[in-house]
Amino acid sequence: MASQPEFKNLGLSILGIGSQYPPHSLKPESVDVLSKRFYPESPAMTKVLAINRYTGIDQRSSIGTPDHPLVNQPNPPTIKQLHDIFMSEGVPLAVSAARKALAEARLAPGDVTHMVSTTCTDSANPGYDHFVARELGLGLGVEKVLLHGVGCSGGLAALRTAAGLALGHSRLGRPARVLVVALEVSTTFVRSELDSVNENQETRIGVALFSDCAGALVLGNDIPLRKSEVVEAPPIYTLLGWHHNIIPDTDSDLGFDVDPMGWKVVLSPRVPGLAKTALRPAFDALLASVPPLRKTRDGKRQDEPTEGLQQLSKADSQKATNHPDEEDHNQSSYSKPSDFDWALHPGGAAILTGAESALGITPHHLRASYDTLRRGRGVGEEEDHDDEGDNRDVDARVDGAPNGVEVNGSEEGKEEQPREYVVAYVSRD
Repeated sequence: MASQPEFKNLGLSILGIGSQYPPHSLKPESVDVLSKRFYPESPAMTKVLAINRYTGIDQRSSIGTPDHPLVNQPNPPTIKQLHDIFMSEGVPLAVSAARKALAEARLAPGDVTHMVSTTCTDSANPGYDHFVARELGLGLGVEKVLLHGVGCSGGLAALRTAAGLALGHSRLGRPARVLVVALEVSTTFVRSELDSVNENQETRIGVALFSDCAGALVLGNDIPLRKSEVVEAPPIYTLLGWHHNIIPDTDSDLGFDVDPMGWKVVLSPRVPGLAKTALRPAFDALLASVPPLRKTRDGKRQDEPTEGLQQLSKADSQKATNHPDEEDHNQSSYSKPSDFDWALHPGGAAILTGAESALGITPHHLRASYDTLRRGRGVGEEEDHDDEGDNRDVDARVDGAPNGVEVNGSEEGKEEQPREYVVAYVSRD
């Protein structure tokens, strides 16, 4: 008999999603402009510029252009200058993304009970979340958590933290509406990265990959707000569970090290292979930890909610957590990677092609990730959101796959009803 799932009807749903991009887009040639303007030709610089032209990224969203004063000083900007631009240009992005998420959830700032935020491109006390909360008009009693040191996995770490807080309120019989915010301003590090390429003759590809963006979502438990006039939006996604795992002996493969000139990207050539090796075990562990995702003739989940924050009846709950026989389970449940749409953190094309190989899926299953990579819209932990539809409107959906899986990204699902949101979390720390 199969083991019982770890997660059972958590009663957690994502009610609203929002994102905000800055006004500028950097073409690949923008790095060439700054390189020629400030640095001599060298083998390492030539190699980095060549890689930059062939990343598959058409553009990267940015708070400025190659002519912005911050990146045209004689020397790279200091960490204080980078902090100042993060606050002046980045915080408004986070505020806008949060307002969009609250609006979609049909919630007022006063309805928020918790706030979980993340960034790896700034550090200060109080953190940027304090100023976002103040601008939004959140209550003084809102419980805030600011995550740091989690890099590109920050978006999922924040969602996982929010889930824990919401479940804590569920245990107390209290409603929870958690605002989750991710903000990164990374294009301002271009001079610091090019400096290292020039001085150390290192091949540093971070200068070609990352962009600026803010993303936000609202996570709620299934306890209604104690305000009769509040009519909340139906769930967008249902959070079923998550899986977190650290890959051993990878401390030096991926990082973001503090430096007088900001932060320095650490990205070893081993990362795509490490990610490829970790994906299938993480998927299998995740799927085993949640109730079976049963198919029906119309392609919908048997226990899929239809509106509002609903709890399953006792009978339905029992049915959802009882595993069928193994043979029947394979035929009647979504159980293979190809049964799902995927949104993978697109840290480079090699990550995506490696996922296809490891999971036996096609580019169509990863179309939202390829779209995000190509357009360079928030290639960081908040990339699962998009001003033009937060990737819920990318192409047609995979036939018969109303569920989804997230690995450092977000899930795709059907438009007609609330979608299930299955989260796999893989850390390469």
